Parts: sequence; C-alpha cells; structure tokens
Amino acid sequence: MNAKDPYEKTFPPLAPTPGRAFAHTWWGHAWLRALEDSALDGQQVKQGRRYARSGAVGAVSVRPGGLTAVVRDPDGTAHRTDVLVQEFTEAEWDRLLGLAAAESGHIAALLDREVPPELVEDAAAAGVELLPGIGDLDPRCDCEAWDHCPHTAALCYQVARLLDQDPFVLLLLRGRAEAGLVAELEERSTAEAEAEAGSPDSAGEIGVLASEVYAAASALPPLPPPAALPDAPGQPPTLDTESGTEPPGLDVDGVEFLAQAAATQAYRLLAEALAPAHAECAPQPEPTSAQDAVRLTAEAHDLRVRSRLSAASDRDRAAMDRAVLAWGFGGAQAVAVLEEDWTPDRASLTRARAALAAAWPDGADGGDAGACAPVLRRIRSRWTEPGGDRQLRLGREGRWWPYRRAADHWIPAGPPSTDPAAALAALDPEDPEG
Repeated sequence: MNAKDPYEKTFPPLAPTPGRAFAHTWWGHAWLRALEDSALDGQQVKQGRRYARSGAVGAVSVRPGGLTAVVRDPDGTAHRTDVLVQEFTEAEWDRLLGLAAAESGHIAALLDREVPPELVEDAAAAGVELLPGIGDLDPRCDCEAWDHCPHTAALCYQVARLLDQDPFVLLLLRGRAEAGLVAELEERSTAEAEAEAGSPDSAGEIGVLASEVYAAASALPPLPPPAALPDAPGQPPTLDTESGTEPPGLDVDGVEFLAQAAATQAYRLLAEALAPAHAECAPQPEPTSAQDAVRLTAEAHDLRVRSRLSAASDRDRAAMDRAVLAWGFGGAQAVAVLEEDWTPDRASLTRARAALAAAWPDGADGGDAGACAPVLRRIRSRWTEPGGDRQLRLGREGRWWPYRRAADHWIPAGPPSTDPAAALAALDPEDPEG
C-alpha cells in the first residue's frame, strides 16, 4: 500500500510473457475486450501488446478511479501513462454490496479470487456495470496521443494479468479497498441472516396442552423390555434372477446392496439405542437424502452403485469423493460442514471468538497476531489463512473442522475439535523428529 494514500496499491513489474495469453479468466477477457473494442487504431493496440509482452511496463499503481505506470519505448524513452475508470457512486455501491451479501456463494467466490458471473449479471440488471465496457477505459499519456496509444494499451494488457490473480483490483478501481469491502459484506450478510431468523414464517398450530398429554400417558400399558442386540446384522435374501420375471431395467446388484445397507444401518441404530449412555446423548438430526447418499457410497464397493448414488445426489465423482472423506470424519454433520455455508448469529459468533482468543491469547481471528497466533480471515462460518492452504470451519454444533486447500477445492482434513488450535494443528505436517 502507498504510505500516503491507504486506498492506493502498487504492484511490482511483471515478468515478460512471450507467447502467453494475458487473460485466462472470463473477467480478464472482458477487461481486454473493453480495450480492444474501444481503440480506434488496432495497430496501436497490437504494438501495446508487444510492449507488454517484452516487459516494458513498470510498477503499476492502482487507486480508485485510475491506473498509473511508466511504460518504456524500445529505445528506452519513458512515458507516464494513466488509464482512468469511472468510480461507483454511494448508491451504486449500496446496490452491488446488497446483491453480493444476499448470496453466500458470491462472497466466498470473491474471497477465492473469482468473480461470479451471476453477481455481474444481477448488478447489471440493477444498473451497476461492474466490468468496463466500450469507452469506459479513458487513456492519458504524455506522448500526447488522443486515443489509446501503445503505452496505455500495454498498461491495460498488464492489468489484465493482475485482474486474473485478484479481482479486488477491479473493485479498488471502482472506489473501495478489499479490507473495507470484506468487513461491510460480512456485516451485511450477518444482519440479513439474523433478520431472516427473526421473522416468523407463519402463525403455525397452537399444539396440544401438556396436561392432556400426561393424562393420556397414564392410561398406556408399560413398555416391553428392550430387545436383545443380535450378534451381527441380518443377511437379506438373494434376489432370484434366473426366473426371467424381474422387471426390465432392474439393477439387481443395486437392490441387493441397498437391502444389505439397510440391514447394517438398522443394526447400528439398534446398537446405539441399547447402549447404556444412549439416554444421555443429545438426539442427532436425521441426515438428508443427499447426506444419506454419501453414507451409502462410503459402504458401496461396486463402481456402478457409487456412480448412480453420485448422480442421484447431483454430485460429480470428485464432489462425492470429498463428501465420503468428510463422512469418515464425522458423518452427516461433517458433510453438512463441507457443503453448507452458514452465517453464525451473534451469540455463536461471540462464543467462536472467545474460543479463538483462548486458543491464541496473543491474538487471532484476523487481529494483531503474536508469534504463535495464525492470521485468519472470517467470512460467514469459515476462517481462512490469507494466501495459505489452511482453513477452519465452524459447525452449527460449535465444533471446529480442519480443512486444507488442494488444487481448486477445500478438502476435509480431520475430525472436529472444540479447540480451534487443536483443529488447526491437525493441518500442520508432523515433526519427523518429534
């Protein structure tokens, strides 16, 4: 950051890129289209592309409303080059932030350095053009060209590479820095979640008086003694497939698998119900059909059965593999943590921050961390190490789940813990001498 202007950010010169495309993301290509469709002289743009490839663009300063860099000609002559972009008004920012906060996926995508196309489309429909269009890039150069010259074109090409890496560069150009944007999005999303939780959906039924329930219970006979637990799950019968009477298209192996899985699950539930401490355990919510598909996939060995379960739960193979991994760490709750992003209410957030403060007394949760305290940025129920590959997710039950980034996905990395420090430590490589 510039010491004089907290809203100005300077990027060091980028290395030459012979033969490499300047933009790989769809928003990077949109930026370049705004340049290439606006310039009246295509030869100037092509020359600017060659300048950018050769490394002629120096450090790039980004601030609300404009870009600045020194661009050198092949003979070494330096030119002060600017490209101006229209900043958003307060009303436009209010509409854009409202749209982003309304969808958890929009915020998560921005923090993962991606621009969700749905956000751009919704914003455009609301009259806020996030990406520049024809004529929105206003060139200024001391070579005194009145249109895009090779120097301003080279600057725009280089900025496309920056936008690929960090779309917050575009938001800074529109007038807001990353730290303030993230804080305001978090505040808006929390407020919306609390408003939704506090609004009654319907009047509902009045219910039954407790006195009537107790009166009816006294007339019932006593319950029979609990059933004895069998030694093992029962074996379902094998389907007769030699009679030729089975319906066409019936997957016999799949049906036999489901029957065996149902017997195994019934045995497991009965064992839990007969356990001495069962009465003291809090009731667990029933898994959804999508979560139960993960349980079945974890038990299936037939690839055809696994593929059908993945398709039935709208998951591709990689997504189902991640869900099965999560299931192994904590069942349905672990799958919910993997696939759901929720906004903690103020009470849950207060407890979470207290747990983080107790785990790292020198500072945590994105504050002024001490030597042993990690820097973690929160968005909704996820605390992520900026620029790193470690993440903590807070489950609705109050436990912390460790996650590690692999390729383009966050992967469950271990069982949960009530201590965030212990959960994060599970992500550290083991000391070979320990």
